[in-house]
Amino acid sequence: MSPMKVSASAFAIIAASAFSASARDQLQIAGSSTVLPFATIVAEAFGEQGKFKTPVVEGGGSGAGRAALCKGVGEDTIDIADSSSRISQKDIDTCKANGVTDIMEIRIGYDGIVFATDIAGPDFAVEPKDIYEGIGAKVAKDGKLVDNTAKTWADATGKLPAQDILALIPGSKHGTREVFDTKVVLAGCKADGAYDLYKAASTGADDKAKDKDAEKGCYTLRTDGAVVEIDGDYTETLSRLAANKNAMGVFGLSFYENNTDKLKVATVSGIVPSTETIADGTYPVSRPLYMYVKKQHIGVIPGLQEYLDFFVSDDMAGPEGKLVDYGLVADPKLADTQAAVKAGTLMGPLK
Repeated sequence: MSPMKVSASAFAIIAASAFSASARDQLQIAGSSTVLPFATIVAEAFGEQGKFKTPVVEGGGSGAGRAALCKGVGEDTIDIADSSSRISQKDIDTCKANGVTDIMEIRIGYDGIVFATDIAGPDFAVEPKDIYEGIGAKVAKDGKLVDNTAKTWADATGKLPAQDILALIPGSKHGTREVFDTKVVLAGCKADGAYDLYKAASTGADDKAKDKDAEKGCYTLRTDGAVVEIDGDYTETLSRLAANKNAMGVFGLSFYENNTDKLKVATVSGIVPSTETIADGTYPVSRPLYMYVKKQHIGVIPGLQEYLDFFVSDDMAGPEGKLVDYGLVADPKLADTQAAVKAGTLMGPLK
């Protein structure tokens, strides 16, 4: 008799039923350091209702949270991954291979990334081009790509303060890094002219390959000490900045707003970052925040559906909700999210 083969979906059902009788009674959540304070606030308020235990909420980064979500189905795996960047197809494929076939994507609101310096330092008014010209490995000069040797922001751009270049940027584990790369580094590289020069130098077979090479070149940053990647959360960035008053740090808006006694924020393209300018779309460096939910755990892990409903409620995530007081920018389409959560709608294909 040949061995019986079990499909991924069948495996998920078997795994779910295997732990349903003795499932844990406390939600397990991990992921983005940006979403962490919001999720913690909701978890504590949820637990205070007395119907379910307070969920366990941990950080670790968006990528790490999604990886943990995709390990499989069962009480030894987490229920929710918080993320400040959108899930990738690679993540989805890993989930599917491990039996995690039903994923809900819940957009909880918006946040922005800001550039901040020491409270006592000079004012900064930056464009993406300025940031790139300070930290890019190569910049355009007289129609050629040259090594970036600028020592101060004034050297790099000719208009910013003559403060030493020391950029504290999010490491690759952060969802913040994705929006930083695409909306600041890549946009700045194109405005500088380096993108076109990288593309012209590419040996790619077609435009798509040349564009890919150009992006790779743009994302190559200085390695001479002018750029420091921070793998920890924003508190580590703040401590590094406190130790070196010349540094410029990249933070989430909500973290900055809780530390305005220590930090001075830069305008970006003439816009002051705020909940208002992010909500109306005028601030150029913002991003949506997500929860990725293992739907196969709903109805098995007590309180999961109730927690989701509670999180996206008007009282929590609405324009007058509790999370807005802590820096979350309410989603104008929150009602659609609430309906999708109630219906248990699965995420569609990535676009």
